[in-house]
Amino acid sequence: MYLTSRETGLVSDIFAVLADSLPEQLMRQEVGVRMLSLLRADHLGSYVWDETKKEFVNRVSFNMSEDNLSEYEKYYQYRDTVTPRLQNCREAVRVTDKIPQGELVRTELFNDFLRRDGLHWGMNMYAWAGNSNIGDLRIWRGKHREDFSDHDLAMAEFIRPAFTAALARARAAAGMAKPSGPQAKLISEDVLKNLTARERDVVGLVVEGLLDKEIAFRLGISYTTVRTHIDRSFHKLGVGSRSKLIRAVQTNGQ
Repeated sequence: MYLTSRETGLVSDIFAVLADSLPEQLMRQEVGVRMLSLLRADHLGSYVWDETKKEFVNRVSFNMSEDNLSEYEKYYQYRDTVTPRLQNCREAVRVTDKIPQGELVRTELFNDFLRRDGLHWGMNMYAWAGNSNIGDLRIWRGKHREDFSDHDLAMAEFIRPAFTAALARARAAAGMAKPSGPQAKLISEDVLKNLTARERDVVGLVVEGLLDKEIAFRLGISYTTVRTHIDRSFHKLGVGSRSKLIRAVQTNGQ
């Protein structure tokens, strides 16, 4: 598989994220935004399958409306005739590989959910650990674009095994975590002394594992403002990722 210099850089960046020790939801967020760029896509949703509840949970999304996604989680996922055709695939798959586009656009899911946010051409990547579906990436382009190419599919499939392994490690690490008290790790005030009060607020919520949209909601500020505070904190603390930021500001609470 030939990769352009742009694709090589993005793929390397994705593998660097996957090699880091990130919580699974944060990892899906960081990989997801990079996959959008790599595949020149427009929208992304990501879930984890809850086998007990028989539903998708723990959403991560980009360029999709909150109201529309809430409707999917409350209603459409239980009437979705498309995803069951894709979910058992152990390789990256285009939606049109399993359902012709002419058939897709006649479904309730397309007309009342996908089309509302402009989703038209899809590719899904499901992570399977044994018999457990532990996460997915649902990547979409708008109607003005072309369907994903064989090359796009090959790049997604190249990344899928590492994505699966990283999700499995994150899940295992979360299961083994045994906090010694109400807060096993504390924020190091010495490290944070060069941050503004608002930057400290944002960093504290990053350490708690909140996503950028959740931080924005908690603090009553915009998503863009959250990103600005995080980027400035990265610069002041000399780090380049959320995982390194977390490690830089944590100290054992002993």
